[in-house]
Amino acid sequence: MYDYRNNIKIILNKTDADDKSLENSLNAIKAILAMAEGGTAEKAAPKKEAPKPKKKMANTQSIAQRNADLKQFKQLLMGLTELIETPGDESAKKKSLEALHKITFVPGVGKRYGNVLGKLDQAIQKSKTTTDAVNKKIFEDALKPKEEPKRDYRKGKRYTVIRTLSGCNLINDNGQIVFRIKESQIHSLNLKSGDIVEALEEKDNPNYEVEVLRVVGYRKLRTRDYDPIEEFRYAVVQGRAGQLAITRNIRGEKLRIRGKAVTIPVDSSYYQGENIHLEDGSIVDLAWYTGDIRLKKNPSDAVQIRWIYQVDPPKKPDLSYKKKDKSKKDNSEEFTKLDMNLHYQRVGIAIGDNQNEGILEGIVTRYNGIPIPIDAFEGKKKIMERQIKDLDIVVLMTAYAAHDATWNIQEFASKYGVKFAVSSSKGYRSFERALYRAENGLPAYEGTQAIEYKEVK
Repeated sequence: MYDYRNNIKIILNKTDADDKSLENSLNAIKAILAMAEGGTAEKAAPKKEAPKPKKKMANTQSIAQRNADLKQFKQLLMGLTELIETPGDESAKKKSLEALHKITFVPGVGKRYGNVLGKLDQAIQKSKTTTDAVNKKIFEDALKPKEEPKRDYRKGKRYTVIRTLSGCNLINDNGQIVFRIKESQIHSLNLKSGDIVEALEEKDNPNYEVEVLRVVGYRKLRTRDYDPIEEFRYAVVQGRAGQLAITRNIRGEKLRIRGKAVTIPVDSSYYQGENIHLEDGSIVDLAWYTGDIRLKKNPSDAVQIRWIYQVDPPKKPDLSYKKKDKSKKDNSEEFTKLDMNLHYQRVGIAIGDNQNEGILEGIVTRYNGIPIPIDAFEGKKKIMERQIKDLDIVVLMTAYAAHDATWNIQEFASKYGVKFAVSSSKGYRSFERALYRAENGLPAYEGTQAIEYKEVK
């Protein structure tokens, strides 16, 4: 039994004579006596165990089971959907069968729907791949963006580049050639002798001995350590089959070696291949060693084609320029041709996506230019800058361009020294005149000023 005597003594000692103190003490003593009686009852009577919540637990189990059944049913529907989209897909068949077998163990399902589920099981197993499904998968795989290989730059070793007429050599600190690299591997990097690069050896790739990861520096080499090379970029191959030659580049600049204009004959059969085809209008890069003694007597023996660009040569224009004769005697009379030759310069046509591209490209090729469409409606600024900096001429069709793109094109053309003109009309003749103004350094905008357009007589 609880010993409450000491507690009562303490309460009585602290009790004052006023009514409030007496009342509080009385309440405290009653509480202590109640605790003493409760302790006795507790000791006398054994504790009763609380009844187990059987119904609540049963309800919890039924909810969990229902959720599991719904999950299997959802998986079955997803698997069947994939199987309908791609018949015979093994992953979809496996997913569907697993869910179907688990559903058959649900109480009552097997008994009620056993026959139906059995037929569905057989139908899933008999599903075969169709030609349409195969073609669809091939098409989807082709549209998937290719993931760039992950590169661990920490494993790359540093080498110095020694350029050759085609490709380059990588040398170590001792001057020894460690790797020889093809032009196709390093052309886009625009490497030159003295560049310091980080490269990683590819042992699993039989076609390439090493992969150049990045350029990290440059050191000036002694002239005795390498053979200096000169190059002539974007040279134009001209002539008929069997009589091809190179005299100038796409800018119209003549090919000069040691200050003398030369003509380099091209043997197209030597450069023919599966993806290579040299003909009139092909664009190439030339290279030669500046110290080659053959340059004096026979330069063609020393000059080598370093790179062949995969561009379509100028084609005959699809558009025939016709005007109506008032007398209607001859409706096939063509427009007079402007006195202009673009000499295979790269001409950017700044218009929207697929808006009259074919006709405008026909105008460019009519004057021996290489047309390159530029999306001036939704093109991003950085992409537009990369396109324009490699061009020779840009003609902006304001009727087909966004307002902000107009300012961007003007800015980049001025920044990279690209010849620029504007065609404010949708007419093809207006575009042709803008092309003429850009090529001849005339005002970019036609306006109301009088500009003389010379025509071929």
